Amino acid sequence: MSDLKVLRASEEWQRAGAYSVRIQGMNRQHHISLRDEFDEYDKDGTKYIVLLDDEYPVATCRFYELNFGSVLLGRVVVLPEYRGKQLGRMVINEAEKWIKELGYKEIFVDSRVTAVGFYEKSGFKKVDDKVIKSWNFDCIRMRKLLKSE
Repeated sequence: MSDLKVLRASEEWQRAGAYSVRIQGMNRQHHISLRDEFDEYDKDGTKYIVLLDDEYPVATCRFYELNFGSVLLGRVVVLPEYRGKQLGRMVINEAEKWIKELGYKEIFVDSRVTAVGFYEKSGFKKVDDKVIKSWNFDCIRMRKLLKSE
C-alpha cells in the first residue's frame, strides 16, 4: 500500500472503481451473480466511496436513503489481498462523514453475522437478534445514531 486515496465517487469512472471491487470481492470470490450483486439500488442517487491504492480500486461501500433522516450502508467490500489493514473502516468512516454532511441522523447496515464485531467497533448496535437472509449470507440489522456537532 503506497498511495491511498479515498474518493467520494461522483463520476461514472469513479463508480466503475466501486463496481470493480465488488466484482472481484463478491462475484468472483463468493460466486454471486452480477444480477444479484448489482441491484435496484445501484443507480443515480446512490453514493459510493472508493479507496484507491496507487489509483487501483481496493475497497468500497455504498449508501442510499431509506427514509427521511436515515440511510442504509452496504456493499462494504475490501479485496482479499487488502483485508486486515483497516481499509473497511476507512471507507465506512468516509461514508459516515458524508452521511453527516448530507444531514442524515442514523445509519443502518445489514451486517453478516460474522462481521457484527467489526461494525460494533465502529459504533453500530444490533437492532435485534433476528437473522435475515441476504443472498447466501446470514445478516443482522444494525444501527448507528449520528451525533450532531
